[in-house]
Amino acid sequence: MVPMLLFTLPAGHLADNYSRKRIIVLSGMGMALASLGMTLTSALAAPVVWIYVCLFIGGAMRTFMWAATASFLPHLVERKVLSRAVAWNASMFQISAIVGPTAAGAFIGLVGHQAAPVYALNAVAALASCLLIGMIRREHTVAVKDPMNLRALLTGFSFVLGKRIVLGIITLDMFAVLLGGATALLPVYAKDILSAGPTGLGLLRTAMPLGAVLCTFVLSRRPPLQRARRALLWAVAGFGLATVGFGLSKWFWLSFLMLFACGSMDNISVVVRHTLVQLLTPDEKRGRVSAVNNLFIGTSNELGGFESGSVAYLFGAAMGNTITTGAIVSVVSGGIGTILVVATIALHWPEIRTYGRLEA
Repeated sequence: MVPMLLFTLPAGHLADNYSRKRIIVLSGMGMALASLGMTLTSALAAPVVWIYVCLFIGGAMRTFMWAATASFLPHLVERKVLSRAVAWNASMFQISAIVGPTAAGAFIGLVGHQAAPVYALNAVAALASCLLIGMIRREHTVAVKDPMNLRALLTGFSFVLGKRIVLGIITLDMFAVLLGGATALLPVYAKDILSAGPTGLGLLRTAMPLGAVLCTFVLSRRPPLQRARRALLWAVAGFGLATVGFGLSKWFWLSFLMLFACGSMDNISVVVRHTLVQLLTPDEKRGRVSAVNNLFIGTSNELGGFESGSVAYLFGAAMGNTITTGAIVSVVSGGIGTILVVATIALHWPEIRTYGRLEA
């Protein structure tokens, strides 16, 4: 999180004033170097402080890559299919978030419980990604470069605050992630509420990505959303309702189904938000606005886990209740809070309620 807070504004500025493809490639090389550093640290049993150094470098490179990647995507596909590209991009991220750690754990077991080979493989994968990105023929050209000063750095914030529909969309998603994050408490549910054990925990963690992938297949077979505002509001409300259902469930497969629904609803909101943010932002500001968007959503992800754990502790151990009671109160209240946020934003930002076709 520290690199994201430190480098979000410079990352957005660079994405608007230099070749976005080149920034993605250079950031990927930086991530490869960070993984190589992790490889050497692990293989040589170096002091653990070097792990944190490498993580900081990798986080910084990821921050620059995210801003450039989000703003580069509209250059690669036509406007009318941008929403489909965003959907596939989000689903691939979800799949990677599940397959990556699983494959890493299996690989560690195969190589004698050594982490260094996994870090080395990660470095190779990062370099392969750089090669593939470098082969893309599209380029982002900058007509006039802005000097890096405070006013230029804050352009993304100024645009978001001045464009009410963009501010409303980001705010809606930010609070939905902040309040509706049930995943932080999945270990408690798997162990103490559903009695599913480690295997059950693994299945629960795959439920949301599977829902997101299935939703992508559905969206890819349909024309772009004709009533984007209704789809967004109903998707986030459905996410909150499914979160409440998961929080109250005592049956494993019902809990799995609720998380599956959360993943599907979240995928719809991600597609609408990312597509609208890119389409409603002038190209010369896309990098900075994308950086602000990433900052809002990234920090809300981390703070959402903190909020869920804090509420669970407050209504659990702090009040003399069991840990399961605290977890249930945390998840259910978060889902209800998400629904209330949808209602509040729908009333306060009528622009969202009146937005029509997604590609328009």
